[in-house]
Parts: sequence; structure tokens; C-alpha cells
Amino acid sequence: TMDSDGQHNPSEIPKLVAPIIEGDAEMVNGSRYLNGQDKNTPAYRRVGQTILDGFTNINSGLKITDSQSGFRAFAASTIDTFRFNARGMGIESEMLADAGKDGLRIKEVDITVRYDVGCSSKTPIQHGLEVLVLILKDIEFNKPLFYFTAPGMTLGLAGLYMGARFVETYAIGGRLNFGPTMLMILLIIVGSFMSLTGILLHSLSAILRDVTKA
Repeated sequence: TMDSDGQHNPSEIPKLVAPIIEGDAEMVNGSRYLNGQDKNTPAYRRVGQTILDGFTNINSGLKITDSQSGFRAFAASTIDTFRFNARGMGIESEMLADAGKDGLRIKEVDITVRYDVGCSSKTPIQHGLEVLVLILKDIEFNKPLFYFTAPGMTLGLAGLYMGARFVETYAIGGRLNFGPTMLMILLIIVGSFMSLTGILLHSLSAILRDVTKA
């Protein structure tokens, strides 16, 4: 696959498909950042790319340097791996999540990109937010322990810490203030609910994956 706006160089296709032909990979991702910072990438794009790369890698379990690259090659045997549910710019991250879940052998190769061609119908901020929302929705299903349980435990521990401090203050003759006390209770309740929700969704996700494989 490659973008249709002329950003990618067709002469680099042989380099992209070589690892598949040689049997070293089932999917090849063209990366602008494999050998360090691409000096042609505008700074604002790189900031957004770094954020999307991070969340995509969390969701997929991979270590991809350019998650938003549309310049890729696939072995024919991988066609059943991909869902193709995402619409718009989120398809690149979804495909990596599917590839990671299916355990595909993935390799990255260095590519060049032109930014003086094409004209996107969306601003970089719109693009970034659209993709990020799709990734977070995917994480919600694929990694509920990360999405729900980890933040829930953080909130719960914060509430317990506040409670311990309140008990300490009360023990030395202080008085409890209504506002902070209610905040403590809220943190513990919300934290406990989120933690349990993540654990339950994790179990359900595992069951659904087993059913799907069967």
C-alpha cells in the first residue's frame, strides 16, 4: 500500500517487498524515522507522530517507529489478519494492532517522504485527534487493564492516602472537613469501580478471543 498523494517514492517498492520475498517478514512498514529524526518532517507533525506512535505501540504490543506510515507491504497470507473496520486515517494504527495481535513477523525499512505535494482535507490536529480517539477505543477493548484498572488503582490509592492522612489528623485532635472527606470517598469508589470494570472486561476480552479463534 502507498499514499495516493505522491508523497511516497515508487522506486522504493523493491526495498519494501524484499524482506517478504526473502521470507524474513510477513509485513513490512516503511519508516521515516528508522534511522533517527527525519529532518524534512515539520516539528508539529513530529510531536503528533510521537504521541500516536506511543499509543499505537501500547495497543499493538509492537515497537514501530512510524505508526502512521501508509507505505507498507504484506504477504498474501496475511489478508485474514486485518479487520479493515476503521474509516479514514485510523486504518494504519488498526492494521498494526491486528498484526501485533496475530503475531505477524514485522520489519521496518527506511523510506523517504515528500511534504511538498498533495493537500489534505483535514488539518494535522483533526487528523491526530481522529486517530487518537480510534486508538483509545481499541485499547479500551484490547487492553482494559491498562485503560481502566491502572487509572482506577491510581485513583483508589490516592483516596486511601488521603484517608490515612485524615485519620492521622483526627488522631492528634484535628477535625475532618466535609469537602476533602467527600473527595476521598469519591476517589475510592470511582477507583474501585474502574479497577473492577477493567478486570471484568479483560476476562470478557479473553473469552471473546478464544471463541473467535475456535
